[in-house]
Amino acid sequence: MKKEFDSAEGYGSLTHLFKGLTMNLRKLLSEDTIILELKGSSKSDIIQEMVDLLVAKGRIRDREAALKAVMDREQKMSTGMQHGIAIPHGKTDSVEKLVTAMAFKKTGVDFGSMDGKPSTIFVMTLSSISRTGPHIQFLSEISQVLNDSERRERLLQAQSTGEVMEILTS
Repeated sequence: MKKEFDSAEGYGSLTHLFKGLTMNLRKLLSEDTIILELKGSSKSDIIQEMVDLLVAKGRIRDREAALKAVMDREQKMSTGMQHGIAIPHGKTDSVEKLVTAMAFKKTGVDFGSMDGKPSTIFVMTLSSISRTGPHIQFLSEISQVLNDSERRERLLQAQSTGEVMEILTS
C-alpha cells in the first residue's frame, strides 16, 4: 500500500495515535449510508445530500442542527483534503453516537481541498458534542484505507454499495 499522506498534510497523521486499535468500519459505515453517485454540484449540495441520507436512515434526530454543525465546521476550515478526498464533519447533540456516511461524485466538486483538486470521495462524520475518541479513531482508520491510490480508484469504479464495503474492509 502506497502511503500518500504525511504528518504535515492531513488526517493520515492521526494514524499513529491509535496504532494497534481496530474500529470495525462495518459497525460505523453500512451499505445504507453510502451514495454511489451524488446529485449535488456544490459543497453545500453535497453536505445537504449526505445529511439528508443520514436523517432518512434514522441516524440523525435534528436535520437542521446536524447541517448547521457540519456547515459551521466547514466555514472554519475546509475539510477538502487531497487526492480527491473530503471529510465533512461536525459535532452535534442531534446524534447519540458517531454516525458516518460515504459518497462519491466521479466528476468531482470544488471542496477547497489542500491540493486544489476537485473532491470525488466524501466521508461524513457526525459525533456527539460530549464524545471525541470515536470520531478521531474513525478518521484515523478511514484515512489509512484511503491512503492507497489503487483503492481510491476501485471505490470510484464500484457498481454497488456492497462492493464499496468489500473494498473498504478487505
